[in-house]
Amino acid sequence: MSNKPGDHTATGTAASAGAAYDEAAFEAAVRAAEQSLSEGGIPIGAALARGNELIASGHNERVQHGDPIAHGEMAALRAAGRQKSYRDTTLYTTLAPCAMCTGTIIQFKIPRVVVGEARTFPGEFELLRSRGVEVLVLDDQRCVDMMLTFQRDYPELWAEDIAEDAPADAARVPGK
Repeated sequence: MSNKPGDHTATGTAASAGAAYDEAAFEAAVRAAEQSLSEGGIPIGAALARGNELIASGHNERVQHGDPIAHGEMAALRAAGRQKSYRDTTLYTTLAPCAMCTGTIIQFKIPRVVVGEARTFPGEFELLRSRGVEVLVLDDQRCVDMMLTFQRDYPELWAEDIAEDAPADAARVPGK
């Protein structure tokens, strides 16, 4: 199977069942991203699953909690609580993981990551793959649209989230 954006074709009955579950778990991540946006936060959601069981989901809470490391992937892992092992889990995220979240995926040996989109932020796929992590990019248009709108409307918050300098003309912050 290819890991190129937009290429998520699978074959066979087991693959079809897995793809159906991927879709359901990914939808939990999308709902979490939408919740974050409705709270005035950054629209990035994540979900952690083991087999066909959703363990937890979470969303970026950096704005809501004033916590610089409360990214969506971190929130989902925090919501999952302690696990004996993460080696049989899949992490679903609406946006390509940043360096910090990539490090956490590697640290806990999460073997598979399903990503909504990587057009608006490239993430750290090379590092993930170099450590044996399977990366599947869905190129989901809802995720692309959500991030493009957020980046356009709140460039200062987006720059802060990824530890970049904001554009000189960026000054809009939700709720202010």
